[in-house]
Formats: sequence, C-alpha cells, structure tokens
Amino acid sequence: MAEHHEPAAPGTPAAAPIRLLRPGAIALQALPPLSLYVHLPWCLRKCPYCDFNSHEVRGGGELAPQTQRDYLDALMADLEAALPQVWGRRVHSIFIGGGTPSLFEPEAIDRLLMDIRARLPLEPGCEVTLEANPGTFEKDRFRSYRAAGVTRLSIGVQSFDDAMLQAVGRVHDAGQARAAVAEAAAAFDTFNIDLMYALPGQSLPMLQRDLDEALSFAPPHLSIYHLTLEPNTRFATRPPEGLPDDDLASDMLDLLVQRTAEAGLQRYEVSAFARPGHRCVHNLNYWEFGDYLGIGAGAHGKISFPDRIVRQQRWREPATYMAKAREGQAVSNEQAVTPKELPFEFVLNALRLKEGFELSRFSERTGQPLQAIQRALAEGERRGLLEREGDVVRPSARGFDFLSDLQALFLPGG
Repeated sequence: MAEHHEPAAPGTPAAAPIRLLRPGAIALQALPPLSLYVHLPWCLRKCPYCDFNSHEVRGGGELAPQTQRDYLDALMADLEAALPQVWGRRVHSIFIGGGTPSLFEPEAIDRLLMDIRARLPLEPGCEVTLEANPGTFEKDRFRSYRAAGVTRLSIGVQSFDDAMLQAVGRVHDAGQARAAVAEAAAAFDTFNIDLMYALPGQSLPMLQRDLDEALSFAPPHLSIYHLTLEPNTRFATRPPEGLPDDDLASDMLDLLVQRTAEAGLQRYEVSAFARPGHRCVHNLNYWEFGDYLGIGAGAHGKISFPDRIVRQQRWREPATYMAKAREGQAVSNEQAVTPKELPFEFVLNALRLKEGFELSRFSERTGQPLQAIQRALAEGERRGLLEREGDVVRPSARGFDFLSDLQALFLPGG
C-alpha cells in the first residue's frame, strides 16, 4: 500500500489518434489543474497485498545503473510524445511513485526532474513527492533527493512492529523504519508516513503503539490504510490467518481518528490526515477531478480537452513499455469518458474529501448539468449520508463511514 492514489481507469484497446480529432461529447468552459505522475516500477520484493504494477529486481539486489538510464530515456520519449496533449498547461504537482522509486539513485532522480523541467512548465512552488521505502534507506540519500528537487517524501513504513512487518511481507525492519522517518524529518519540511492497520494478529494496543510511535516524529502528514485482500495478489489466494474482524477494525479506525485529531492532524480525506498547510496537493488534484498525465510502465492518466475527457494507460511490463515508448507508442489503452460515466467518476473522487465539493465544481469539471446528480443528492440527504450547506455538498459522519454506499447512489442507472 502506498500514499499515491492514482485512480484506476477502464481499459480498451488503443484507438487511432484520428479519433481524437472528431467533435467530442461534452463542453468544458475551462481545463482543470494538471499534475504529472511518474511510475518507477521496480521493487526489492513484491508484497503479498500489493496490486500495484510493481516488478521485483532480479536477484533482489540493486537496480542496475544501465537499467535506470534506459528507463529514464523511455520516460522522456513517453513524455515528449504526450506533450501535444498538454501544450501550454502548467504542472501543479509531480508524484514519483512505484514500485520503490528510492531504488533509483539520487543522480537518476536529479536527471529525471531536470528532464521534466526542460519539457514542461512547472508552477512556482510545484510539489514534488517521491515514494521511499525504509528498506532502501541510506544515510544522506534522502538529503540528496532533496537537493535534486524533491520537496516531499512519502515513506512506506506500514508498521513499527517487526512481527507485523513480517506478517505483511515487508523487506525492512522496525529499526530501519525509525531511521528513515528520523532522516526524512531532518531533511524535509514536509513528509508523509504510510501506516496500515487491521494486520494479521494485530490487537488494538498493538495499533496504539504503532500510532504513538509514528506520532512521536510529529509527521506533517499521515496516510492510514486498512489492509485489504485485493484480487490478483498473493493474499487474495492465500489469505493470512488472524485478520481482525469488522468490529475490531472499526474500533481501530475510531482510535486512529481520535489520536490523530488529538495530535493536531486533520482528517481531510478518507485515508489522509495532515497538519495545516501540509495536505498532499497531488492527491487533492485527483479527488477534485483534476487532470494528470501519467508516464511510466502501467501509469494511468486523465486528460481533459474542451470537448472530451480521455483516460489513458501505458504498457505495464517494463521491457515492453521501454520498447514501445522508444517507438512513440507508450499508450496501450485510451478511452474517452462518456457523459453517462462522468457523474459517477466525479463523485467517486470528490466524496472522499471530508469537506466535499462545490456544486459549481461538478459542472466545471465534467461539462454536465447539475440535474445529472440531483436525484442521487436528494437520496443521499434522505438517507442521512450527505449534508448540503449552500453550494457545498459533503458526506455526513455516517456517509464517511459508509462511503461506498454513498458513492453507489451515483452509479449510472442507480
């Protein structure tokens, strides 16, 4: 599990580029903010719960310098082929996710960011996040990422308990986790800690110790996830023993919400808690239905044009991706989102935010009239899942607890 929340996109075979020249089905008055997601797909070992596009480094050792260089070449070929789709648009945030991006040397990340800056205009103060795992931590490595232009580090700790780390197949131990977080706190003004709960054999006191240890570092941002058994993972076919039941998992979430609030962290999204001024700009852009260009093996993207919204996916397997990117064919799937799908896609994201969304934002980002969601809004209010205050719609406390039920009200034909 990682902080990056790249929304999944439906996949269809890539269509001929000429299709994008035909008149589209919607009309946007303005284009939303644009982010860039860069996927670095390698990791030391595939975690049994992970359904991200990640691939183990052969032999479990370091990622070969030549592989790093070849992959960066492919990323730039991919980016250059995509530039005509985003001409003139400034990038508000960059998120380098994986996999384990910290397998790449600081020099490689430095080159990556320089190459991006040479091709895309960045907003002043553009947030640049890099995901790092404690198993790849080395003294001074984090400071070198900072010098390369990374402004925010996201650390995949998951737990500070060695038994819990072993239970979910992590390659690092608790000592490495503490050292990595301490170094991140020293090197960065803002950083994130990923924690998981409802782990095999985990009790409420064990979670409290984990959370207390995380909070002892005064993190500006916490991302907290319930361990889920995703399809196509090792845990899906061989579930671990001792998973907490629903009642215990609910008590764990209550504890997390209470303790983070007491520590000055505001829960602004279902799984995200932040101190004032430290919300993740990149993920907020997802939840607010902004645009994101996704480059790298298996990366998803959502790009708006005045008359259509297009979802894309890159080739998943790294070697295939690199070969296709060099040919200018990095995109494996491309699909225009239909007007019927847009209301649910917008709300699926926006209702994850505790503060909800402005009704005017719905039409601005989707090109659809408010009538498209009025019936579902009324039903959400009737069931006590939604609250409305002026132009703002937000999930109620009950709606936040039963978010999937609330979101389902907006399904096409729902």
